Amino acid sequence: MKQEEGFIPRDESLWYALQTRARHEKQVRDRLAAAGMEPLLPLSRQYRQWSDRKMLTTVPLFGGYCFANFSVARIRNVLQIPGVARIVGPTKPEPIPDEEIAAFQRLSCVDRVVEPCDYLMEGAWVEVVRGPLTGLRGQFVRPNKPHGLVIRATLIQQAALIHIEADEVVPMR
Repeated sequence: MKQEEGFIPRDESLWYALQTRARHEKQVRDRLAAAGMEPLLPLSRQYRQWSDRKMLTTVPLFGGYCFANFSVARIRNVLQIPGVARIVGPTKPEPIPDEEIAAFQRLSCVDRVVEPCDYLMEGAWVEVVRGPLTGLRGQFVRPNKPHGLVIRATLIQQAALIHIEADEVVPMR
């Protein structure tokens, strides 16, 4: 039998991203493990401020998401787990590359501060939020250092590139 491109055998376990109900990430992780699946919930230590104190807490790195390793045959079982909203994918569940999962597994093993950041892709339109260029808008280039921001003059088809730190810009909504 010829294997079609994009065909996934029903018994092959792959990693998927699960969107969870608000604040249900840890419960979903525990329920996946109890159901015999391999969950991954990258965590982050962050300081949280209350009215009377400041504490270091452990929270999910990606709020509203949990990862799990399971076969296509178990999709229905996964969707029936309380707290799971859906399996992420544009039209159907989309597997996550093993190297991305391996990177998040390695992050979980180090004793360093890990915090979420905006997902800035090359070519994304961003706005500067810190420094002397605050309010400036342009296109983010060079995701590797040195980061760059391109300011365009479309009428004369010219552009300028300025070096900028990634934490100084946010994606335009």
